Amino acid sequence: QVQLVESGGGLVQTGGSLRLSCAASGRTSSIYVMGWFRQAPGKEREFVAGSGGSTSYADSVQGRFTVTGDNAKNTVILQMNSLKPEDTAVYYCAASSRRLVVPGRRSDEYDYWGQGTQVTVSS
Repeated sequence: QVQLVESGGGLVQTGGSLRLSCAASGRTSSIYVMGWFRQAPGKEREFVAGSGGSTSYADSVQGRFTVTGDNAKNTVILQMNSLKPEDTAVYYCAASSRRLVVPGRRSDEYDYWGQGTQVTVSS
C-alpha cells in the first residue's frame, strides 16, 4: 500500500501563487506516475497535472502551473502561479502503479489518493 499526504493549500488572492506538496510513503517502489486532480463544489473531479516519464497538464492550467516529481524523496510538487478564482477547489494528490508513458488524465488510472487540500482564490 501507498499513503499520500498533501500540504500547502490555503487562501490566496487572484494572481497570487501557492505551492502544493505531496509526500508518498509505504510501497513507493510501485509508483510510476504521480498526479494532481481537483474538485470544485458541484463539479466532477478533474485532472490538473501529472509527472512520470514526462509531464502533462490540463489546458486550463498550462503555462501557469508546474508539476515536479522527485523520485528520490517520493514527492511531487505543484507550483501554481497566476491563480484565478476558478482554480478554487480541493486538490488531490494521486499515484499510479501503471507504467504510463504519459501521465493519465482519468481518475481510474490512479490507484492511490491523498485526503485533499483546499485551495481558495479570492477575487
